[in-house]
Amino acid sequence: MDILIIQKEAFEEMAAKFSRFTERVDELLAKQGGKSLNGWMDNQEVCRQLNISPRTLQTLRDNGTLAYSQINHKMFYKPEDVMRIIKPVERKRADRAV
Repeated sequence: MDILIIQKEAFEEMAAKFSRFTERVDELLAKQGGKSLNGWMDNQEVCRQLNISPRTLQTLRDNGTLAYSQINHKMFYKPEDVMRIIKPVERKRADRAV
């Protein structure tokens, strides 16, 4: 692990830039009709909705079946994308059961 020491002024400048960045993102979201991550689903919600394991969810991401966005190592999914794959997932489950 590397340790980096920076001057207080540099840290404060960086923090101010992050603050301005988040304000700008908030402004852009407001212009887009108040869109936010509130409507997005996380891994746990998707697994529960589709009745699948986290490993199966990873496979759906890896093979391109389910689109996702990643923020700080956390995955998010649009509810409409999840709903779109319900039938294919159920079909594969039924095929395996036969």
